[in-house]
Amino acid sequence: MLSSSVMIRRFCTFTLTASSSPSTSTSNKKRLVFLGSPQVSASVLDALFNASAAPDSLFQVTAIVTQPPSGRDRGRKVMPSPVAQHALDRGFPSDMIFTPVKAGEEAFLFNFKSLEPELCVTAAYGNILPTKFLNIPSKGTVNIHPSLLPLYRGAAPVQRALQGGVKDTGVSLAYTVRKLDAGPVIARERVTIDDQIKAPDLLELLFNLGSKLLIRELPSIFDGSASGRAEKQDDSKATLAPKITPEESWLSFEEDAHVLHNKVRAFAGWPGTRARLKVIDPSTGESSIIELKIITTRVYGGIRSQDIEANEVLYTKGSLVIPCGVGTALEVLEIQLPGKRAVNAAAFWNGLRGQMLKKL
Repeated sequence: MLSSSVMIRRFCTFTLTASSSPSTSTSNKKRLVFLGSPQVSASVLDALFNASAAPDSLFQVTAIVTQPPSGRDRGRKVMPSPVAQHALDRGFPSDMIFTPVKAGEEAFLFNFKSLEPELCVTAAYGNILPTKFLNIPSKGTVNIHPSLLPLYRGAAPVQRALQGGVKDTGVSLAYTVRKLDAGPVIARERVTIDDQIKAPDLLELLFNLGSKLLIRELPSIFDGSASGRAEKQDDSKATLAPKITPEESWLSFEEDAHVLHNKVRAFAGWPGTRARLKVIDPSTGESSIIELKIITTRVYGGIRSQDIEANEVLYTKGSLVIPCGVGTALEVLEIQLPGKRAVNAAAFWNGLRGQMLKKL
């Protein structure tokens, strides 16, 4: 059974019972390697596992490549990636899970090439694939990308699409080339979204759609016909979706409330959105500044911001109403103070005990 020094180094802290390698029991099937890391990728891996178990399946999942274990909880206990953990929970052989720091590592590439993979499938893997990697699978590498390519190429397509206020988005199945998300598109699935959906929910929806798209297209990918009909992207129509930084999480209430609401939806999960407000004690006139994490919002239509006293934050019908730019107002429904659990606006307002709020 093939082993990887990279994998052993990363998984040596785990005691696992591995089933027999899939390559020993279904060697007549085409060899597929899956690359993914976060929880949202697990739906794709599940779809592949389920499809490969069918009696008439063309392929087997030979190996999994994922990000190395990391300290994700508060105790910084080293844990496998969500995809690795999901694979282990489903009984996938631990020695067929590879966790290179970089996909260009020589030791990893040596073992990867020894697998003789025919196809690689990536879904939010989170690592750049060098040419030496892309040249190995005989049928190429295909990626599930949660946007309608060539729109929103890059690390944060769902977040940037929501930040831009799109009403239609989707998922693309495309061949991977060295240029970022620029390979020929095999298929797309379009979806209409409302103005309340947040990034984690949209990511889950799009990867579920992408899983179905992948399973539908796998026969044509393996027989080569997908490559012949794949649509070349029009680079002149490409837009970028750069990685989000924590510094972007701050809200400025001088902006239009629609812009702020879209940002809250886009940055939900990570890094979240933050704001500072002034708390005033009307009996003493003393004030302090509080930092809040804004969890859930909507654009308020009950009043114009010009009708609110300058900088005053109102509480009405279970929400905070904050005046914003361009005559708009933002309705804040759910809030979190540092070190506290998230609460609704009513609970937060009651906790102020008569103090007033103003925006800075």
